[in-house]
Amino acid sequence: MNSEPDFFSNLRAEIADGRIWLDRLVVLAAAVSAGLFVVGFTLLTNHAFEAFGLLQRLGAWWPFVWTPAATAGLAWLTLRYTPGAAGSGIPQVMAALEPAVSPQQLSLFVSLKLSIAKIVLSVGGIAAGLSIGREGPSVQVAAGVMLQARRWLSPRSGINTHGLLVAGGAAGIAAAFNTPLAGVVFAIEELSRRMEQRSSGLIISAIVTAGLMAVSVFGNLTYFGVVHVPHLDAGMLLPGVLVTIVAGLLGGLFARLLQATMSGLPDRFSRLRRERPIRFAAACGLAVALIGWVSHGATYGSGYETTRGLLEGQGGVGSLYVVLKFVSTWISAASGVPGGIFAPSLSIGAGVGFDIAHWLRPDAAAPLIAIGMAAYLAAVTQAPLTSFIIVMEMVDGHQMVLSLMAAAMLARLVSRLISHPLYPALAQLQLARLPPVEVAADEPPQDAPSADAARPPDDIDALDVKRM
Repeated sequence: MNSEPDFFSNLRAEIADGRIWLDRLVVLAAAVSAGLFVVGFTLLTNHAFEAFGLLQRLGAWWPFVWTPAATAGLAWLTLRYTPGAAGSGIPQVMAALEPAVSPQQLSLFVSLKLSIAKIVLSVGGIAAGLSIGREGPSVQVAAGVMLQARRWLSPRSGINTHGLLVAGGAAGIAAAFNTPLAGVVFAIEELSRRMEQRSSGLIISAIVTAGLMAVSVFGNLTYFGVVHVPHLDAGMLLPGVLVTIVAGLLGGLFARLLQATMSGLPDRFSRLRRERPIRFAAACGLAVALIGWVSHGATYGSGYETTRGLLEGQGGVGSLYVVLKFVSTWISAASGVPGGIFAPSLSIGAGVGFDIAHWLRPDAAAPLIAIGMAAYLAAVTQAPLTSFIIVMEMVDGHQMVLSLMAAAMLARLVSRLISHPLYPALAQLQLARLPPVEVAADEPPQDAPSADAARPPDDIDALDVKRM
């Protein structure tokens, strides 16, 4: 029979082994640094969008000059110096977690250099007025900072590269949205797919520490304020289901469209993106400026201000806002400039909820907007648990837990009928950047990786991955 733990003996062992405490301090220091990086990233993006607002006030024609030029310059910098910083950053972290990636190849996807480049280039994209967010990039930023701890950890610490990457990615989500529970769920649902006992403490510690850095600067405030939920009756069923289905269809369409764009198709659009990426980026910037002019500036940036205004009942959007923001976000992602889609997705979902509430239940606009946010994000990412918890924590919507959960699950089901999961598909494209495996001449043929194994699933073409 197993003996009961000896409290005093275990306490002496804990105190006596100074190396254990040093390893713990290293992890906490890395988590603090990751949180501070995300906080700095947040402040820089806020100032960048304010600067773009000043540019708009100088004249309506300025974005037609500045946005294409800045987009082309940022795309050139990304392709020339840090191709691993392109895109949202979540696929890179997922790719780095694959067993096929050796320790020497990790820097292709996650590193301190890429974290710094991600911040600079994403801030530049916000300053250019592109429809991008900072939340997805925060995952790669925090993971790259957290990964630096491995060089100071002892071999018997029990903390490996996988654990540091998952903890860093989760901390990035938690600090970016001020949603600690969403960070835990994101680590399980998107990154790790499972929670190892030896990694759980590391993940929680990183989330709490990085979150405290954000709270110390911005305060313990919800991202989008507080949703005031009226009495929910049976009359909410039809509008809620309609919001969910529309958001699910649009989110699935966006995920499929983005995968096709990034993988490259044999058409003129993809050929221009592949052969003339800088000119293509400039054209994308011009299109974003044109859409911004048509929408009177509503589609520029992440959409945070628009979403918060809708939730608080202090603003509205035009009838074409959802379509224009959808197209602007797709074009911004296709341009090759680093940036995320989380915040724009929440804004599109909020627009769906607002439009349907306007026609069916004006008195219940806030809960329908929250349902639209959770549904659209779940449809794009096909991560329903993360999606509904992010929205629940951001709007302090604990009264709507069941509604948000049901909307996220149904929207994900609708999205699966249209598209494959977005981030795993993009992660496979990232893995195509790995150098080909050299097989010795005397090695049996069956040991070499097959063409099907090296190819991303579901016939996703990876020819254009170097330009992602």
